[in-house]
Amino acid sequence: MQTSVQRCSWCGTAPDYVRYHDEVWGRPVADSQELFAKLCLDGQQAGLSWLTILRKQANYGAAFCDFNPDAILQLPESYKAELMENAGIVRNRLKIESIFKNARAYVDLREQGQPFAEFLWQFSDGTPRIFARQGDDIPTSDEVSDTMAKALKKAGFSFVGTTICYAFMQAVGMVNDHVVDCHCYDEVCREMRNFSLTSREHHG
Repeated sequence: MQTSVQRCSWCGTAPDYVRYHDEVWGRPVADSQELFAKLCLDGQQAGLSWLTILRKQANYGAAFCDFNPDAILQLPESYKAELMENAGIVRNRLKIESIFKNARAYVDLREQGQPFAEFLWQFSDGTPRIFARQGDDIPTSDEVSDTMAKALKKAGFSFVGTTICYAFMQAVGMVNDHVVDCHCYDEVCREMRNFSLTSREHHG
């Protein structure tokens, strides 16, 4: 008889969502371009479910040069009109434009000597925050996400409100919001305790 595996309730039973919960959500990310991709995708989620964007993730990668900011900035202006006809992504003009704006802001930070990973992780002092959440006792924002959102907007990023920033921090392992009875909780805690931004590769 198979023992039921406990998970955070939000992931439901859809196989792709369960896989994302088990293998991706909450695992600390140090790579600047991977963080850029996730922040952009979280911005696309605004007003939608994350599962909708998760299922379009490969389409976004294909449409936006695998989220290489330099390559995105080389795309011609006319390409934006093509993207509005791309059924594989969310065809919202402001959301599409936000990825180009974010690529510009990313490159500007790098040219100022600020790798994106270091810029983002500074808000948690370079260390994941580990919580012991119970049931549905999970916030949608906090003081850290407020601060991150303001700094990102000041740097030129868009679709980076505090709720988006908090969801982003949850996903990339800046906070551990797996509930304590989730089977991933202890493993994610171990990954977080072993995480060091300075000892990992984080391309600017």
